[in-house]
Amino acid sequence: MGITQQQEDEAWMRHAIRLAQRAEAQGEVPVGAVLVLNGKCIAEGWNTPITDNDPTAHAEMSAMRQAGNILENYRLIDSTLYVTLEPCVMCMGAIAHARVKRLVFGAIDDKRGAVCSALSLTNADFLNHHVDWQGEILAQSCGDLLRDFFRARRGRK
Repeated sequence: MGITQQQEDEAWMRHAIRLAQRAEAQGEVPVGAVLVLNGKCIAEGWNTPITDNDPTAHAEMSAMRQAGNILENYRLIDSTLYVTLEPCVMCMGAIAHARVKRLVFGAIDDKRGAVCSALSLTNADFLNHHVDWQGEILAQSCGDLLRDFFRARRGRK
């Protein structure tokens, strides 16, 4: 009996959660991303904008940059990007331009999410590539990681 899409998505999301924990250990907002092609991880990233002094160093951007270098192509056709938090406008623009086939994310970002929350860019008419997406995979775990991080930063218990 083979693995279901749900099981595969959850396995890759657990990998992304481990990367988010790496970001947290560096004092960064805990977001992690994994780029998968043909069932294999070809790139990964975690938030490093503070560490790198780079406002574009989101987990998704780091994973896509790494994948582009590995594939020697800025097009990431037929890939799936797993990320622990719904991508922002900047990341959704890059995801569309890179021609990522499928996006899978964990926690919803009601304030800045550009997939289905604050904005819906996956099928925007002005983009020439539309991304298939699935949200809320291991959403509780992804959301708890972020909530606990911000609660600790605010000094609450």
